[in-house]
Amino acid sequence: MSDTLQEVLTPATNGYGADSIQVLEGLEAVRKRPAMYIGDIGVKGLHHLVYEVVDNSIDEALAGYCKNITVNIYPDNSISVEDDGRGIPTGMNTKEKRNALELVMTMLHAGGKFDKNTYKVSGGLHGVGVSCVNALSSDLHVTVQRDGKKFEQAYKIGIPQYPVREIGVSDKTGTRVHFYPDASIFITTEYNRDILESRLRELAFLNRGVKIIINDLREKDEQGVAYSKIFYSEGGIVEFLEMLDSNAGRNPLIPNVIYVNGMDEATHVAVEISLTYNDSYSEHIYSYVNNINTIEGGTHVAGFRRALTRTFKSYGDKQNHFEKAKVEIEGDDYREGLSAIISVKVPEPQFEGQTKTKLGNNEVSGIVDTTVSKVLEAFLEENPREAKSIIQKVILAAQARAAARKARELVQRKSVLSGGGLPGKLADCSERNPERCELYLVEGDSAGGTAKQGRDRSFQAILPLRGKILNVEKAMEHRIYENEEIRNMYTALGVTVGTPDDPKALNLNKLRYHKVIIMTDADVDGSHIATLILTFIYRYMAALVEQGYIYIAQPPLYLVKKGKEQAYAWNEDQRRLLVEKIGGGKEESVGVQRYKGLGEMNASQLWDTTMNPETRTLKQVTIESATEADRVFSMLMGDEVAPRREFIESHAKYARLDV
Repeated sequence: MSDTLQEVLTPATNGYGADSIQVLEGLEAVRKRPAMYIGDIGVKGLHHLVYEVVDNSIDEALAGYCKNITVNIYPDNSISVEDDGRGIPTGMNTKEKRNALELVMTMLHAGGKFDKNTYKVSGGLHGVGVSCVNALSSDLHVTVQRDGKKFEQAYKIGIPQYPVREIGVSDKTGTRVHFYPDASIFITTEYNRDILESRLRELAFLNRGVKIIINDLREKDEQGVAYSKIFYSEGGIVEFLEMLDSNAGRNPLIPNVIYVNGMDEATHVAVEISLTYNDSYSEHIYSYVNNINTIEGGTHVAGFRRALTRTFKSYGDKQNHFEKAKVEIEGDDYREGLSAIISVKVPEPQFEGQTKTKLGNNEVSGIVDTTVSKVLEAFLEENPREAKSIIQKVILAAQARAAARKARELVQRKSVLSGGGLPGKLADCSERNPERCELYLVEGDSAGGTAKQGRDRSFQAILPLRGKILNVEKAMEHRIYENEEIRNMYTALGVTVGTPDDPKALNLNKLRYHKVIIMTDADVDGSHIATLILTFIYRYMAALVEQGYIYIAQPPLYLVKKGKEQAYAWNEDQRRLLVEKIGGGKEESVGVQRYKGLGEMNASQLWDTTMNPETRTLKQVTIESATEADRVFSMLMGDEVAPRREFIESHAKYARLDV
């Protein structure tokens, strides 16, 4: 790479001039294989375009030059992102003999982030960011204010429409990018404000002092004023943690959040951590590297866990707290009821995989370890009362873990009576290759009976679940394993708890199905059961979601019939279209059957609509943001009523209920 990268610095604005922009290659591949660059061409990829542009503005904030970022969603679902940073350079790049702004916008791997002197830290180091957005937009317009002047350039599918031109004077600095996602590439071009807000909220907390505004011009009140929301945080990740715990209804064990921050002079790695203990029975650790949510953790999380275990163990031993406990204390016990946010800024991060979800830099582990140890040791010495509360919590956790282990062993022990250990209600498939096998989790015995008749028994297995399973959000771990339906799920799936690396992790070595499909009635009760199952899977089998094994079946809502002609509809719009097509628009001339429950369909109808791989629709369950998933599950399924009520009231207008 050293051959292609030339480090040139010009004395221009703060060392960030036209020659700071370096080029690796052109743009052509992006439109051919968009998913390679932005993840997919569905909802996720569409929103990723916005994040790419916003991340550039955040990088300017990290470099200390940007305080305000505004995101506008226009009625035509185009997006503009404006900041008050230095503005993208607009001079000539001597190596490429092209305008630097045009290079950034039209060349893949062109950017200022390959040069360590320009940006100390940045989220995107592949240099694909804004040029990718340009390639995947039908139209894009960029305005730059810099050096007392104002510049612009417009593009169509990434191709400049005219050279960069000066259009006026300006006493401000900054960049504005306005783009229209290309409808010929994306499956949908409609932006979901909630998705954007959750990321912008996160960014505001992770970068305190930066004001991020979102304006949704598609929604106006009675006075004609557009929807607007400001995200700004003075307290940063301390405030973030307090919000997450409060929304989840987790009551604090210690009065104040412990804050850790430090900078390693040799490597320029900055560490910022907030942690506290609460009355819950699980750990909630959220980790970030350069503002990117590292769902899979990495060396920064390993360093934090090591420091926490060692510091508490040393303190407990010194004070003789553990001697009386008469139970073996393990690393996990120190983390029960722990909530923490770990945010590290690393100049040259090495991520494992393109997805950037696991940090691989070895040096970060030691830096986090020493930084956390110092602060925690001081905290425990200075706050003996709080220290005692945490140690008591740790001992209780160890005792509960011993009880949970016994309960787990009962689940995992093969029963002699049930012939090889599979639940009696499971109608298994004949195929033994997990990659080809599907397990349907079906609501109730009657629907289970229909599904058993309608399925393809070679690769489809059916497990009926009786009634509503336990809400795991409100239960202690050992109680969960006492629930029969949950035990049946563990046994049917063939998964166990505990791996060589982590005694609490899900062991997928003997997983029997690579598709687990939740199939419930299309009514309120069915949705509730699906939510309870998803809560359990998210809290205790999250690895299945991360591997992409969890799906939700989509049974039809209506059957529209006239004589021998019939068709199914999955929503109200489809029903209207079918009435138009089959009945010539006359409601009275067609028979419409509304399916409230799966049991109302016969076996062949269920197969045709919901179970046949050729004709069915499945929704895959994914986790976009770990913090947002945790917040929503805790809010909707936890004990606290107020946040849940607020959520229901604010989303009521979007809800389409058919009860």
